[in-house]
Amino acid sequence: MAGPSASQVLGSVTLVTGPEEFLAERTVTSVVGALRGADSEADLTEIPAEELGPGALAELTSPSLFATSRAVVVRGLQDLSEQSASRLIAYAGDPAPDIALVLVHSGGQKGKGVLDKLRKAKAVEVKCDSPKPYELPRFVSAEVRAAGGRIDEPAAAMLVDAVGAELRALAGASAQLASDFPGVQIGGDLVRSYFGGRAEVKGFAVADAAIAGELAKALEQLRWALSNGVAPVLMTSAFASGLRGLARLVSAPRSMREGDLARAVGVPPWKLKSLRGQARGWTEPGLAVAIAAVARADADVKGASGDAGHALERMVFAVDTAHRLH
Repeated sequence: MAGPSASQVLGSVTLVTGPEEFLAERTVTSVVGALRGADSEADLTEIPAEELGPGALAELTSPSLFATSRAVVVRGLQDLSEQSASRLIAYAGDPAPDIALVLVHSGGQKGKGVLDKLRKAKAVEVKCDSPKPYELPRFVSAEVRAAGGRIDEPAAAMLVDAVGAELRALAGASAQLASDFPGVQIGGDLVRSYFGGRAEVKGFAVADAAIAGELAKALEQLRWALSNGVAPVLMTSAFASGLRGLARLVSAPRSMREGDLARAVGVPPWKLKSLRGQARGWTEPGLAVAIAAVARADADVKGASGDAGHALERMVFAVDTAHRLH
């Protein structure tokens, strides 16, 4: 995950697009870092696009009296005025050689015309889209590798289950593991020892036990989680996610290739084996009943019932009964 060099960002326009703020901020930091790595006195100016009025762009991209090079970061590009947009597009076609211009757009349709014109002007685009759930273990693996470590795929998925889908937290956890275990292949045991409690808090352990037909284990873990302050809505979310993935697997054509099937189900390919194990004993009618029970429990924990704990226990029993429905 090597960053750009100063020669790559100077005299160019970096277009940062997409809703994932962590990745967008990392890109901005890498551009500024590249510039200051080559010139510690490089100037930095940040401005919201809505304030980039007439003359402002010319002033920001003119030679500085106090620095030989400059980074200019324009945030919220989707809010740029039409008048300023035409000047910015013209600049992108012929950028100043001692300026690194970074334009940050949060994604969506607003300002799409400006983005298309900037792309035609050869701005260097860095897409910062939010990863799909099945892509998160790959993100973890890349983060660990960038920090000088190694992690196997099941352990990367376990870390996602433990920490959640927030990229900043995942990046921090990945860096911590790589730093604490240099030169070691990080496996499930290490992830569990560091983050095992958090994994249970996320509710996936309870959902996996219930879906696998392990009623006593699911109830025990549910009570443990609730006694440790787990939000009931996280529990119903974990159940819904697990059952939806199982339903997609059960209803998928048997002729699908592994890669296509993994994408359809929404999991990394290696996890199909464990899902197939969970699918044993489940029928499509049973899954429909279980999903409906989880939806009722979700409504209950969000206010329809005065006793969230009882609603969740009822959900676990309902899922267990649905598992045996033929």
